[in-house]
Amino acid sequence: MLNISAEEVDRALDFPGLVETLREAFRAGAVSPVRHHHTIDRPEGAASTLLLMPAWTDFLNNRTNDGFTGVKIVTVSPDNNAVGKPAVMGVYLLTDGRTGEPLALIDGQRLTLWRTAAASALAATYLARKDASRLLVLGAGALAPFLARAHAAVRPIREIRVWNRTWAKAQKLAMDLSAEGYEAEAVQTVDDALGWADVVTSATISPDPLVRGELLPDGVHVDLVGGFRPDLREADNDAVTRAGIFVDVRESIVKEAGDIVQPLRDGTIEHADLLADLKELCSGDHPGRRDDREITLFKSAGAALEDLAAGIAVWRKLKG
Repeated sequence: MLNISAEEVDRALDFPGLVETLREAFRAGAVSPVRHHHTIDRPEGAASTLLLMPAWTDFLNNRTNDGFTGVKIVTVSPDNNAVGKPAVMGVYLLTDGRTGEPLALIDGQRLTLWRTAAASALAATYLARKDASRLLVLGAGALAPFLARAHAAVRPIREIRVWNRTWAKAQKLAMDLSAEGYEAEAVQTVDDALGWADVVTSATISPDPLVRGELLPDGVHVDLVGGFRPDLREADNDAVTRAGIFVDVRESIVKEAGDIVQPLRDGTIEHADLLADLKELCSGDHPGRRDDREITLFKSAGAALEDLAAGIAVWRKLKG
């Protein structure tokens, strides 16, 4: 069994290739039950969350006797920043689909960063304008640079603006992206930058909306990656009512993601307003963006199929 580090994941993957890997995975499908959520209460500080995300090859529909199975085990501990550790920890176990033999134990944090950003970029191939060149990044955590690189892999992104609640972190990310060749700068306020952007990508754990729909320009694409719980939300009601709404996986989004759960609950939107998920987009069941003036919104909560596809890609590259 391979034990694959974060650095090896980086060497094995690139965004153009991973976007196409995910596109094919959503077309082919996999068995991926809704992930398990378990709250771990603690006597002091915030509770942690344990997530179990299994997926396996759809043996019956694909008429195969081989394939793969996999499961990601993730913990989300909000207080980890106080001890200098990432909030999200995880590992991914990939096994042979026929025998169950363990094939690889993969760094789950790095695999998640790659597949999450690639899923956003995959959605953008259907939903962002082809000439989109200005990217606004909300949040400056570990995922933020991956999102910037992924969107730039599928659209001609030239200028990037970064906002974060901590100004120093926004400046640091802007400097890092500038060193990679982008025209990047930090901004003090979200509102001013919203009207500038062609693509807005947000990866925060904000309980209060940052993306105000009244400020969104025609033709913008909004990519919401944070807000993985019903009580977290990155975009307000105006944003979801002005936009065509697309999601990664319907079954999990309507239960987990506050950006969709809350407006569904208060009647702002209905289930029919979710125009398509990634499988429907990738299979051609929905064309995605209709014209250059449409506002589109993609909400992701993370799909176990993405982990499985990315894990297989890493294993195949490194197995020798």
